[in-house]
Amino acid sequence: MGTAVGDDPIDPEVLDRMFAVSAATEDSPLMPNDQLDEWLVRRRQAYAFEVTRIPFAELSSWSFAPETGNLGHDSGRFFTIQGLHVRTDTQVWSQPIINQPEIGILGIAVKEFDGVLHFLMQAKMEPGCVNAVQLAPTVQATRSNYTQVHGGRRPHFLDWFTEPSGVLVDTLQSEHGSWFLRKRNRNMIAFARGDAEGYDDFRWLTLGQIMRLLNQDDIVNMDARTVLACIPFRRTTVNENPAWTVAPGDPCSPSRWISHWLTDVRSRRELVQQTVPCHALTRWRRTYDEIFHVRRRHFTVIAVRVDAASREVGSWTQPLVKPVGVGVAAMVVKELGGETKLLMQARVEAGLIDIAELAPTVQCLPVDYGHRPPPFLDYVLTAEEGRIRYDAVQSEEGGRFYHARTRYMVVEAEPAFEPTPHDGYVWVSLADATALIARGYQVNVQARTLIAALHGSVHTRRDANGFLTMTAP
Repeated sequence: MGTAVGDDPIDPEVLDRMFAVSAATEDSPLMPNDQLDEWLVRRRQAYAFEVTRIPFAELSSWSFAPETGNLGHDSGRFFTIQGLHVRTDTQVWSQPIINQPEIGILGIAVKEFDGVLHFLMQAKMEPGCVNAVQLAPTVQATRSNYTQVHGGRRPHFLDWFTEPSGVLVDTLQSEHGSWFLRKRNRNMIAFARGDAEGYDDFRWLTLGQIMRLLNQDDIVNMDARTVLACIPFRRTTVNENPAWTVAPGDPCSPSRWISHWLTDVRSRRELVQQTVPCHALTRWRRTYDEIFHVRRRHFTVIAVRVDAASREVGSWTQPLVKPVGVGVAAMVVKELGGETKLLMQARVEAGLIDIAELAPTVQCLPVDYGHRPPPFLDYVLTAEEGRIRYDAVQSEEGGRFYHARTRYMVVEAEPAFEPTPHDGYVWVSLADATALIARGYQVNVQARTLIAALHGSVHTRRDANGFLTMTAP
């Protein structure tokens, strides 16, 4: 039987236990695991999905402004591909960037069934995803989408996130700082105010089921991962089992030291962003079907035609950013004093709102570095199998990026590991990282994926196939 919670506040300890019990429950009669994979396959087969590269001239309602060369939508909404000149304290460069100033909603609805919190997840098609359909939040929509600028239907369950009742998590978070200019989305978790029966693309899953899927490649999409990272885990014990204890810490109050450290880095680093016409980007070229760097590095901008019967609009065209190669985002971790510590860097990226955010130990496109790899890349890529706590290739946001994939890794530090001092790196507890996420604009989107995975692995062990598994309480 399902129960929803209205406006009455929930005791934080009760809420902690609800999340912990859901994380510990790896199967559910609502959607048993032996049917879950089959359901995802059926959703991919239910509709005709087709994404075709096209010349820019075949874009409908998109065009290059003659005076600037910027690529935008005729409505002035959605997003624009424009130029950006960047100066930091160490580098100067120019690049195309996505300017999408509006704030979208990424929201997951939750509801208790037989005492276990379940999350309403959507099988959603995105044009840039390698396998078309991935597990997405209940609502994943830009403001242009949910105000129906495209003339399509309104997203299902949107009202659950646009009214204040029943909201558990509500925070603004940045997105890919190398590709977006000051982009942010509203990450939300809210109690359902109704049911989802009769919607074939939606299913109720426990947090344990979602975490298990997160260990597989290209199943849980980026928008779902960032919302899951915002869960305010605190110290919670299930059935008095210490293995089910999350690292201690108040999710609303990170240690003063780490907050001071990040503020100090931001005050010493420099990030000057100046928008410029695409015509002014001297090291970038535009042909009839792509915008690319003269050395074929970083990314290209392409155009696609999309046919997707399951979406609010069945057919459209749009630009997409296509990275060059598969990225790597890896976190080196260690256990110290009963806490999980993460080696993080304060990373300056072209489009960030506030100069720098905490990022994984390694975050790069290896093909961009040639024979000069960034710090710790070799360390994580050559780690022995027994030290790898998490290793999966995940798709990035499929609505703006084409086949953008990153290998995400969590690597346990060797006992004798003492990193060579690098300015801008710091050990952060998992509790403090979680607390900083609640503040917004502190922890970048790649690190949030890894923290979502770590929240699962705190409670887990590996099965014979190497997947992280959970033992229900």
